Amino acid sequence: MTLTATSRFTTHSFRALLCSVAVALTANSVQAQDCTPRIADEFLVEPATLTMATSPTLPPMAYADQTGALKGLRIELGIEIAKRLCLTPKYISTEYATMIPGLQSDRWDMVNAGLFVTEARRKILLMIPYESLAISISTNAGDTSITKIDDLAGKTLSTDIGGYAERKMKELNVEFKDRGLAEMRLNLFDNYATVYQALRAGQVEAAVSIDPVAKQYQDRGEFTQALSGMYATPGSLSLLKEDVAAGVSTALKEMKADGSFDALMNSYGVIQAPGDLSFLPFAE
Repeated sequence: MTLTATSRFTTHSFRALLCSVAVALTANSVQAQDCTPRIADEFLVEPATLTMATSPTLPPMAYADQTGALKGLRIELGIEIAKRLCLTPKYISTEYATMIPGLQSDRWDMVNAGLFVTEARRKILLMIPYESLAISISTNAGDTSITKIDDLAGKTLSTDIGGYAERKMKELNVEFKDRGLAEMRLNLFDNYATVYQALRAGQVEAAVSIDPVAKQYQDRGEFTQALSGMYATPGSLSLLKEDVAAGVSTALKEMKADGSFDALMNSYGVIQAPGDLSFLPFAE
């Protein structure tokens, strides 16, 4: 099962994804089953179609391979949800800054990019927490110098700029300083590929990412996932229309009941967020 982007992706940089690109289904892609759509056309951007915004810059959660085909946990999850709703899945690749405005302007039905659940977002979005995003620390294979959080004190680390990991590491530096420990030196990069390139090149002593990314590199035998499960926070599917949110939630609960949800999450080393896969109503 593949989804092919209408734009050309490079293998060396994810920056080509900074402009919004519609992703069309190929003839071999999963199509909606021969059944009646479970969400009425009046609630959808396109008839009988579940249009989803994603950011394919985070392997193994969502990424484009060398041919431009979209892959990853989030991509597979969206395809399965659409299938169960008897809708055709359609992805639009875009940057995070455009996701909520695009949802509000009816460019897509759902943001499928693991947006963190916050009180501010809950005031404007219907959110379905489903994945627990936690931070990992990776070291070079065989390096056993980091076995607990305090071992990070005084070390040079790489992480992605402007992300959750950067914020948590800066908060940890404040804690280290208050406790009289040496602060970490943070080298910031545009994406996790370059975060790990810095570790590979010896520019840093450890790389900070999220659990699925660190696990993928460890499974490849490239690095060691020295610490994991740090500062877990729920990531969500985000929507605006209650009819769409209710349908997506129902599909997720069906996946949970038949075991396919857990199987998919486990295959990527991702833990389910707390909750029963219901959508959270708008906060006051």
